[in-house]
Amino acid sequence: MTCLIVLGGVLAALPLVWTAPAHATGEGLVDDYRSVYGTPGVAAAVIDGSSVETIVRGRDGDGNAVTPRTRFRIASMSKSMTAAAVMLLVDRDRVSLDDPVVKVLPEFRLADPRFTAITVRQILSHTSGLSNSTNNEYVFPPPRGAREIVARLADKTLAAAPGTRSEYHNTNYSIAARIVEVVSGKSFDAFLHTELFTPLGMSDTSSTLGCSDGAEGLPSGYEVVLGLAVAAPEMPGMCVGNGGVISTLDDMVRWLRFNQGTLGVDLLSARSLTESHTPQPKAGDYALGWQSRPAPVSGIGHGGTLATWTGDMVFSPKTGMAALVLTNSGGDPSLLSANLLGAPATPMSNPLNPVNAILLGLTAVTAALLLTAIARSRHWATRRRPARRPMLTLRLTPLALVTVLGALLPTFIWGSFNLQYWIVTAWLLPLLALFSLTCALLGSAALTRRLWHYHRPTHPTPTQNPGRSRGPAPHSTELGMNDTRE
Repeated sequence: MTCLIVLGGVLAALPLVWTAPAHATGEGLVDDYRSVYGTPGVAAAVIDGSSVETIVRGRDGDGNAVTPRTRFRIASMSKSMTAAAVMLLVDRDRVSLDDPVVKVLPEFRLADPRFTAITVRQILSHTSGLSNSTNNEYVFPPPRGAREIVARLADKTLAAAPGTRSEYHNTNYSIAARIVEVVSGKSFDAFLHTELFTPLGMSDTSSTLGCSDGAEGLPSGYEVVLGLAVAAPEMPGMCVGNGGVISTLDDMVRWLRFNQGTLGVDLLSARSLTESHTPQPKAGDYALGWQSRPAPVSGIGHGGTLATWTGDMVFSPKTGMAALVLTNSGGDPSLLSANLLGAPATPMSNPLNPVNAILLGLTAVTAALLLTAIARSRHWATRRRPARRPMLTLRLTPLALVTVLGALLPTFIWGSFNLQYWIVTAWLLPLLALFSLTCALLGSAALTRRLWHYHRPTHPTPTQNPGRSRGPAPHSTELGMNDTRE
């Protein structure tokens, strides 16, 4: 059954990825990346001391050439800015990292008594105990704003005691955004604009509440499947605090310079800036909105991934170099940024190309087989009608499995049963969604047609009713018709 072998096909395809050689120059590396991932637009930069090399390629979602001022969603790279906003409040003695969240955010409640022990530091380092297993972030429609996200936690529980283990969970940073709002008395976007972006000269940077919210000058991103790029809206989601910032290459270069300590040196204390880049207790390599990256990069960075936007930024405190990548489609920009930073060149590859090719082939074969089953359902029922019911059930089981597995496959790959994962799959793995939809819809149609024909009453034909005689058809000889009765 094709639905059962899809995972095997995916695994078999992984060694067959398309790779491109790594060129020595930054432009060559960006060109290689685009050829491998089919990325419509890339804006990249390499910072080395006072020099900045910018590399722009391709087009935006409106068809215009990408420039250093083209706007991109930076996704989870936004977390570094949310953490910086909190650290601004720390410097002003409005908040302490080790304050319980309930002290600075009285509205914060969970249906778990351990929530009172969660600290500001723990939400910024993803050690709060919040988890997608107890707080599903893929809800549709998503909540609007940090206040609503916090309010929806009231009936949720923790997956672990606060401060005992790390689990990356976007809601932590929406809570942080709400802390900024309550403590400062400003909306989160207004605080970022007045206290962070404007002082740093990031004039083209702003933020939105939702991942799919429109913004002035923001073109759409792209879905890219087997080299075919289609401009597409972003998947709806809650992005306030955790992934809602929109910026440009020029502005993000400023952001990296600020974190390197060469721009806006009076904005945040050196102690707070260092703390932001330091891995936290029980957090593994995660700091406060940043991650420590091991050799060969040996730097501080953070990536960002949405359905139609990806990016990465990394800097090395030892060498003073930094690299930045913004793209308007899926991919692996952290690999490109590492190569741009001067790490030993790693050939870039796209494992999704063979996976998508297999999925497309499986979808075509499955559709052909199931359409044939639908067309031959009357013949199937006629042959099976004399069979006993247990044998009939056995004959229908494979088709029923194809139908059920097709309907459930998009939920299984995310680790839990939730029909909302169908929406996630449609954005992130569209050919898997198409394959599953083919199995579910055509499988159920074939199953229904077979059962309908099996239970449909049959009318006796003349040869099936010998108790009733018929005379010869009138004028059959004159009409040139042969009597075919036996």
